[in-house]
Amino acid sequence: MNAVNLLEFDLDGLTAFCEQLGEKRFRATQLFRWIHHKGASDFAQMTDLARSLRDKLAGQAVIRPLAVATEQASADGTIKWLFDVGAGNAVETVFIPEDDRGTLCISSQAGCAVGCRFCSTGHQGFSRNLSTGEIVAQLWYAEHHLRRRLGLAEGERAITNVVMMGMGEPLQNYAALVPALRVMLDVHAYGLSRRRVTVSTSGVVPIIDRLRDDCPVALAVSLHAPDDALRDDLVPLNRKYPIAELLGACNRYLDTAPRDFITFEYCMLDGLNDTPEHARELVALVRGRIPCKFNLIPFNPFPESGLKRSPRERVTAFAHILQDAGLVTTVRKTRGDDIDAACGQLAGEVQDRTRVKERISTRAPIRIHPPKQRQETKA
Repeated sequence: MNAVNLLEFDLDGLTAFCEQLGEKRFRATQLFRWIHHKGASDFAQMTDLARSLRDKLAGQAVIRPLAVATEQASADGTIKWLFDVGAGNAVETVFIPEDDRGTLCISSQAGCAVGCRFCSTGHQGFSRNLSTGEIVAQLWYAEHHLRRRLGLAEGERAITNVVMMGMGEPLQNYAALVPALRVMLDVHAYGLSRRRVTVSTSGVVPIIDRLRDDCPVALAVSLHAPDDALRDDLVPLNRKYPIAELLGACNRYLDTAPRDFITFEYCMLDGLNDTPEHARELVALVRGRIPCKFNLIPFNPFPESGLKRSPRERVTAFAHILQDAGLVTTVRKTRGDDIDAACGQLAGEVQDRTRVKERISTRAPIRIHPPKQRQETKA
């Protein structure tokens, strides 16, 4: 019999597994706390579990972490791990320390099938979805490794925030994502606030609606353009779920969201989406229609993209237009770019089964779409 990896289970799943062993729910809760609160991977360490249960677990279950292939540390304190997920695939996970928080950026897929033009992961192609256990294992390893490394006292957390912004489109791996989110939120595991767990999506509209009903956490949407023509080029998923449908899903999501706004991510691309008129189009698109904030992201170049980062002064001017219109706007500080750990740079190792490199070689260059000229109303 193949041993079951207990990192695959949220508390309800672990309870069902323990019931199959003839154990009551409180035993599952004890086991869950040993795994996630204390980082135990050896059943013999779990001294308040009955010997009979430990013997059953030793024969039928394991706590199997991911193998760390490499670890890199940035000059700014950012840490990037490359985790081996088998069959020639590896995913990247990034820890970003700040004065008031420790944020972990987690991957959900080996590669990505969305193919955004400015994202290094998309240029690697797509191999497979990660399992719930492979998603959770990234947090399990980072939390307990950093606790030991930083000498934290019992009860002190290394990870205070999780962002599902690593490799992959989380909402295209929904069946594995939701149990992983529930582990992150569970008070018997990591006890993270719904406000401190963020799922980033390129805009899978029907699954945004499902997440609203099943496990609402903070939502970040990769927008990157103020109109469909440009977004079709930058984010191919827009051809299936255009901006109007996406904004509708975002408004519906706010009914149950832990935050009263949606974060729109906007990668600043030189000459493509960064003019003052683009900024004014964004204002017209969202003001009065959806509570939101903008996170402007300096593009992190990689050779295959053929794209350039917007000059700093243009990013600043763009931000001022949004702010002057009353929209909360921040410019993301680039972290970990010396180890390719910044936003859009995660690539890992992907055994691409989508043959994306062949498609990229014949893909048309991105067209420059002149912003629409707004006509002023005369008095």
